[in-house]
Amino acid sequence: MDTLELLAHPARLRIVHAMRGGRTLTTAQLSERLPDVSKAMVYRHVDLLAAGGILEVVEERRVRGAVERHYRLRQDRASVDADAVAALSPEDHRRAFAAVVAVLVAEFNAYLDRQNANPAADPVGYQQHGIWLNHEELVAMVEELRAAILPRLANPATPDRARYLLTPILFPSEEPAAG
Repeated sequence: MDTLELLAHPARLRIVHAMRGGRTLTTAQLSERLPDVSKAMVYRHVDLLAAGGILEVVEERRVRGAVERHYRLRQDRASVDADAVAALSPEDHRRAFAAVVAVLVAEFNAYLDRQNANPAADPVGYQQHGIWLNHEELVAMVEELRAAILPRLANPATPDRARYLLTPILFPSEEPAAG
């Protein structure tokens, strides 16, 4: 399975999100973080991600006669490169976008299902804005967003940090005017 195929599945993408920040987790710990995904599905998808090189085993130990594996995300393998994205067919884009949207819905539902969820107090946002940009303005805005986001992607998980999902989605909603 190639990286796109591995990542374009909602359960696998949620596992990748849960592993970000330098975390080392067992499959049981991942199951706790994804309570709406069956344990069997988590185990199956962790195996696929490990076989595909996206997760790596960093520790193994015996627990009650079974081998407990601790996994870590391989950051260098957990994304699809620009050349692969450029080669995607419209059908590939539809499938990948559907997976991302399914993950958003599942993660948001998991958040709302928490006993202490408080969308009014938490910085929850899901607004859409229609903005008018020429090509140069679009490129500048994307560069500004990258400059704000990229340094924070390297933040490790620490006790004083909460994990947030930030999902920039950008596409033209109209054909450009002829002229």
